[in-house]
Amino acid sequence: MTGTPAADLIVIAKEPVPGRVKTRLTPAYTPAEAAALAEASLRDTLAAVAAAPAARRILALAGTPGPWLPDGFTVIAQRGRGLDERLAAAFDDAWRGRPLVLIGMDTPQVTPALLGGAGRELAHRDAVFGPAADGGFWLLGLRRPDARLLRGVPMSRPGTGAVQLARLRAAGLDVGLLPELTDVDTPADARAVAKAAAGGRFAAAVRGLGSRTVPA
Repeated sequence: MTGTPAADLIVIAKEPVPGRVKTRLTPAYTPAEAAALAEASLRDTLAAVAAAPAARRILALAGTPGPWLPDGFTVIAQRGRGLDERLAAAFDDAWRGRPLVLIGMDTPQVTPALLGGAGRELAHRDAVFGPAADGGFWLLGLRRPDARLLRGVPMSRPGTGAVQLARLRAAGLDVGLLPELTDVDTPADARAVAKAAAGGRFAAAVRGLGSRTVPA
């Protein structure tokens, strides 16, 4: 039996440095605690990618790799100013002639099965899209990268996902849809994701820090 060729998997992430990551978790969490949650989320994400079928695993990183990075990843530097440019550049820089599936570091509940399914979709579709509960998206897969599909899409807004999906469809692409996931941006998100994936490092980190609410 001939298997479907695996896609390359990309994680786009920031080095988990206090004051530079997960700033919307403060002041409920201190900057150091927010960075600890970001590192736990990144570790869970990288573990899922490491366990998923892939021809190649890439980390598009803003910052310096740390002990949280497992073996088997190729690290490339992010480039570009806005997130739309950095996403487009990550696709271009990772391209080796195979389909590409890109995720961020904010969905530690992601599973190898979801990632593997996204890669299989690209065997017969042009793109695959994972919507996020906040109106953004947690995954974008492309059979062939094209920076025009991303540049100019307004990022980190409630309508980002709808605009990005419309951009893909307006280009005539056949797009497969994945289940909606919650990005970890706020303390409420952190609690919800920790509950949904109670066995992961992120959930353990949330439990270890205790219940937090935003001060009045």
